[in-house]
Amino acid sequence: MSAAPVIPDITLNNGVTIPQLGFGVFQIEPKDTKAAVLAALETGYRHIDTAEMYGNEKQVGQAVAESGLKRSDVFVTSKLNNGYHAHAQALAAFDRTLDDLGMEQLDLFLVHWPLPGIGDYTETWRAMEEILASGRVRAIGVSNFQTAHLDRLFQETSVVPAVNQIEVHPYLVQDELREFDARHGIATQAWSPIAQGKVLDDPVITAIAGRLGRSPAQVVLRWHIQRGDIVFPKSVTRARIEENIRIFDFELTEDDLARITALDRGERTGPDPDTFNWVPA
Repeated sequence: MSAAPVIPDITLNNGVTIPQLGFGVFQIEPKDTKAAVLAALETGYRHIDTAEMYGNEKQVGQAVAESGLKRSDVFVTSKLNNGYHAHAQALAAFDRTLDDLGMEQLDLFLVHWPLPGIGDYTETWRAMEEILASGRVRAIGVSNFQTAHLDRLFQETSVVPAVNQIEVHPYLVQDELREFDARHGIATQAWSPIAQGKVLDDPVITAIAGRLGRSPAQVVLRWHIQRGDIVFPKSVTRARIEENIRIFDFELTEDDLARITALDRGERTGPDPDTFNWVPA
C-alpha cells in the first residue's frame, strides 16, 4: 500500500488539535473492534471515536496500546453514557471510561445526548468542567445538542464546548446548527456521515463519483472535509477502511459541493435531540 495520506488537523477553541478525519466504532461488535481499530491505525488514521454506550471502549484501548504508536499520536474520543448525567455519576462514569480504555488521559469527552426531558444537562456540564480542570481530559464537548441546549450552557456554565457532534450527511446538512457552532467557536463533528449508506445510490452523488473515478463514499466524505467538519466513518472491512482515508488527493468543485448540499431533506437516521429521552432497558 502507498504511504498514508496526511490528514489535516482542526484546532479546537482551547488550542487542542484534532485530526479532521477519524475512525468511528459505533455498532462495531466488541469482538471485532480491536482488529478494526488496529487496521485503521495501520492505514493511517490517528483519531478514534468511541463511547461507553457502544460497549467497546476496552477493545479500543487494547488496539491503541498494541498498535506500536505513541499514546500522544492517537486522538481518542469517548462519551458519557445517558444513565449517568447526575454530577457524581458523571464523575464516576469518566473514571470507568479511563479504566476501560487503560489510559491516564482522554483527548475528548462528550455528553452523548442532552436528554432535556429527564434531567438537567447543565449539572452534567458542570461535572464535565470539573473533569477538564482535573487535567485528565484535554477537551470537553457535547453531542446532539441543538441551539437552545447550547444557549442554556452559555448562560449557566463557564466553559464553551470544544465540539458538538451531530448527525450530518447530504440528506441532513444541518447548515443552521453548523453555522451556530462556528459563530461560537465550536467545531462540528459529523456522525452518520453517509446516512448509514442511504446516500450512496443518490444519482447526484454517483454521477460526481463517476466523473472523478471515485467511490460514492469517498465523494461524500470529501464533501464533509471541504465543508470544514470533522468526520469519522466506520467499517470492519480493511478495503473500505483504506478507501475511506483516500480522500485527500482530489477536490470537489464548488458546483459539486452545492449540488450535494442541495440534496438536504431534513431526514434523520437517528433520534431527534429535541424529543429523544433515553429510558434504561
